Amino acid sequence: MCGDPTQPFVELSLGGHRPRNVDWKRAAALLYGDWGTSKAYVTGLAFLAAGFSSLWLILAVCALTGLVAINYAVICRHFPDGGGVYSAARSQGRSLAVLGALLLIADLTVTAALSGWAGLSYLTAGAEHYPAVAFLKEHIVFATISILVFMGWLNWYGPKHSGSLAVLLSAPVIVIVLILIGISIPHLTLQYVEPPHQSASKVWVQFVGVILALSGVEAIANMTGVMKLDPGSTPDHPKVHRESAKAIWPIAFEVVFATAILGWAMLSLPSVLETTMGLHTKPEWIAAMDKRNEDMLRFMAEQFGAATIAPWFGTIFGWVVGILMALLLLSAANTAIVAMVGLLFMMARDGEMPAAFTKLNRHGVPLAPVLIAVGLPIIVLLTASDFTSLAGLYAIGVVGAITVNLGSCAANRVMGFTWYDRVLFAFTFLILFAVELTLARTKPDALFFVLCVLGLGFALRTYAQKRAGLTSVTVTRELADIVTPESIAKLRPRLVEGQKIMVAARGLTPVLQFALDEAQLRKATLCVLYVKELAVFIPQGPATTGRSRPKWQEDPQAAAIMSLVMKSAEDRCVDVMPIYAVSDNPAGTILDLAATLGIDYLMLGSSHRMSMTKILKGNVIAQVAAGLPEDIQLIIHG
Repeated sequence: MCGDPTQPFVELSLGGHRPRNVDWKRAAALLYGDWGTSKAYVTGLAFLAAGFSSLWLILAVCALTGLVAINYAVICRHFPDGGGVYSAARSQGRSLAVLGALLLIADLTVTAALSGWAGLSYLTAGAEHYPAVAFLKEHIVFATISILVFMGWLNWYGPKHSGSLAVLLSAPVIVIVLILIGISIPHLTLQYVEPPHQSASKVWVQFVGVILALSGVEAIANMTGVMKLDPGSTPDHPKVHRESAKAIWPIAFEVVFATAILGWAMLSLPSVLETTMGLHTKPEWIAAMDKRNEDMLRFMAEQFGAATIAPWFGTIFGWVVGILMALLLLSAANTAIVAMVGLLFMMARDGEMPAAFTKLNRHGVPLAPVLIAVGLPIIVLLTASDFTSLAGLYAIGVVGAITVNLGSCAANRVMGFTWYDRVLFAFTFLILFAVELTLARTKPDALFFVLCVLGLGFALRTYAQKRAGLTSVTVTRELADIVTPESIAKLRPRLVEGQKIMVAARGLTPVLQFALDEAQLRKATLCVLYVKELAVFIPQGPATTGRSRPKWQEDPQAAAIMSLVMKSAEDRCVDVMPIYAVSDNPAGTILDLAATLGIDYLMLGSSHRMSMTKILKGNVIAQVAAGLPEDIQLIIHG
């Protein structure tokens, strides 16, 4: 036979090397977009919980935040391919990894709902005399739901530019926070700071109730898989020590110290409320500050700005703080949706969720995960009575995910952790485990919420594994080490050397006929590449197993194209190599494969995308042409 349709084909998945194009500045900005927004509501909620003795709660939260940051700096150093809870816990067991991932999904669900609500609060609070603003504040739940639905529609086209708003806003928000701290420093006083009035047990309960500054730290751990490598390291032996440290420490410093100073400034507000609002008694101060607990930073900007410069400056500065914080909080809500979509897709790709979760729309976005990522926060919003009750659901998910991650790292003896690293992990794990138990005991609504997420998640996992016909088999470690994806890969046939033509197929287009003619004329091997576009952010995790590796035979459109081409090639005596790839960066995948396989000619068909799609997703041909090596000739067939 001239062309053998059983010739080995190349399979690709997202388990390979991902492009490392995120530098420390962008990583820090994305981290700040989630981690840095906590101060927008932690100060107000702390005052709501403990009044003028809340400074000690805020300082305790800042101390715990700093401790967790130290832990994750070590994790990022040892997990250059992604150290999020799903990845770190896989070494201790798949079920534990799923547990951590589901806790993270619970956290992301509340993060999307809470950030959306808080963002609108910063726009509407203190401006009720405007009819439109008053209407928006009165219907803030449905307004937040509308924004989440709009974000879901935007993510239908994929998250190519997700996080860009957070990156754009991070620097202005940091500047605004520094200005707010600067104008509040002359008014700082300990006159109104009170010691804790409750017993130690009640103070502990208040403390665990306002732990809202931990979210976002998982984001930086997941991001190490796409960070730029340190000088001297290679993709096969990656190191991101310097890049991750430069991303974590400035943001951790800002979050810890800015939150502490702003907490002190909040309790110094009575020193200016007498002149700015004519309030002279403690009950009046408490009433005014309780009313603005949802947008405390904007309230502080208004009052300190008016007292320091003039009332008009306080009004303008309050609006600037409100608008910037609102945009950053709404961006954090969108980032949570994107992260949830990626996490659900990665679990489905690994066989932990139903295979239907991997079904993509024509823009490469998984359908079911998008609906779930938008639907879960909407359900939470519809069941929450107010902002405080919504915040009460928050900590149990994020604390649980971080606890699982740190516990897994403390028990991990193969990653090169030192004994003092494991002592640090174990110490922090015990604190967070106590926090998690307290949250479960004192917040029944939060416990019910997270149990619903865990129950539904594990039920879907059981259903997915049953449908896949999987069963558990116990084997020795020696046998398990032999039958690994890496061992099987060594037995695959090597590609023959010679002149090669690659054609990127998106359908039964004329470029396929042209490529067959050229391959027959040149007696060349024809590499038919089909790229299944995946537009979803996936935290880098463990390598995909062979069982879950995508195959072109399982993709109806790819199977139709490959079968027809191989049949036609057989008649022409042309050797065909089918290549199937699932990628979130089609242009980058085409370039990588062309260079890896030693292609001599690359053929692409001209694009017929609609104008809206071109705007949102870009021109693949232009991106390929810009990055193609000089020794590979590009042929565009129109």
